[in-house]
Amino acid sequence: MQKMTPKQRFLTALEGGIPDRVPTFELEFQLSKELLGREMLREEELQGLSPAETMQKLRENAAFLVEVYTRLEHDAICIQYLSTEHIGVTAQLIHEIAGDRFALLAHGDGTLAIPDGDGMYTLSMMLYEEPEKLHAQCRKMADDAIRRDVYLLEHGLDGFILCSDYCFNNGPFLSPQMFSEFIAPYLKDIISAIRAHGGYAIKHTDGNIMPILDHLVACGPHALHSLDPMAGVDIREVKQRYGRQIALCGNVHCAAMQTGTRQDVIDSAEYCLKYGKPGGGYIYCTSNIPFKGLPLNRYLLVLDIWKKHRDY
Repeated sequence: MQKMTPKQRFLTALEGGIPDRVPTFELEFQLSKELLGREMLREEELQGLSPAETMQKLRENAAFLVEVYTRLEHDAICIQYLSTEHIGVTAQLIHEIAGDRFALLAHGDGTLAIPDGDGMYTLSMMLYEEPEKLHAQCRKMADDAIRRDVYLLEHGLDGFILCSDYCFNNGPFLSPQMFSEFIAPYLKDIISAIRAHGGYAIKHTDGNIMPILDHLVACGPHALHSLDPMAGVDIREVKQRYGRQIALCGNVHCAAMQTGTRQDVIDSAEYCLKYGKPGGGYIYCTSNIPFKGLPLNRYLLVLDIWKKHRDY
């Protein structure tokens, strides 16, 4: 097979096809200082700067993002930590630096997610006492997300990771019936808008998604992430059930990366590739992110296993 660019193989996998090799990415990479000695730019660092100073910082950060993800051999860059406007500017700057080499992503969800303690009480009350008010809130959140996502697609992004978390390790925070009423219609609208404007949608949620898996697939995302093994989600089972309908991302065991043995990490990574790779439609990545505090060498081990098995 002819060698693809990173973006070509990433989008091929999202569309359920077989690229030249299994692509990889992370929805967030928190170890850039450990890898290359500096952190990625955050919006608060731009406060008080002149327009020229802001543009210089954004340009330097765009070049750094290209350096980080080139070093990791990732196929997509998820632009983090910046305002909507500055994400759009960064996407354009990455195009200036690297052309159309990488798929460019950002967070783009606007649906209900697991709330904190106080929020859980308020949400529970609204579900039973003020459902119409909650629907109005959900509609506004979705519409705001759609406006933002369309803006970013018009400014150089290729797609979005929809990062509202719905599930604990023992199951979703709403019953499947409530999920189908208060989340699924709005998630479907967001995804439909992304698709209508030529973008790609990857639905992320940690936890045990199995009770709402049918609902998630029916909303029409291009892919599901993270297929959390800590919650008992088995990529083999999900691939067997839905591998012809939707691409899959993830399933490398994050807890094993931090507290398991080296062999635990190898076993998890090889399992994901063994059952995710066949037939295409698989993007290799962790079941969450390479998070701050994780030893960098553990994530590099995950990449070493990928390099050994990635070619089709």
